[in-house]
Amino acid sequence: MAELSKVDQAQQVFDKMCAVLDAREWKYESFPEDLTIRFHSIGDDLPMEFIVIVDSERQLLRVMSPVPVDDNKNKRLDLAIATCVASYGLSDGSFDYDITTGHIFFRLTVCFRNSTIGDGLFTYLVGVSSAVVDKYNDKFFAISKGLLSVDDFIVSEQ
Repeated sequence: MAELSKVDQAQQVFDKMCAVLDAREWKYESFPEDLTIRFHSIGDDLPMEFIVIVDSERQLLRVMSPVPVDDNKNKRLDLAIATCVASYGLSDGSFDYDITTGHIFFRLTVCFRNSTIGDGLFTYLVGVSSAVVDKYNDKFFAISKGLLSVDDFIVSEQ
């Protein structure tokens, strides 16, 4: 069997992800021209946004979620420390923090190069991303508002 081109394999992964979301009757927006999917979910407290990007060149599937925090410049160092502490404790994925803008993103990435991707992987990516973002988004928000100290956050993570 001939090997699929990078673009063809990426398209297959994109189509499969949409099919998994359809089978679970999730509402989402798809952007086939960019191989991108966006959907929203509500956790225990704050709404969550997810962006799924299929990178054909690097053969990566990335799930990203921006974490809503107030851009409190006085809390940027605290948020940088908190995202490092949170990421250290994760078994998969990480938080990215841009100290110049105050933006936090959760990111979970898998490579699909020369692989066959099954439904279980998509379920895992969405499930882990949702659980992690839901666990931390309110804590990061509270730190940005001055309602939770970074020291108390660190103690809660031990």
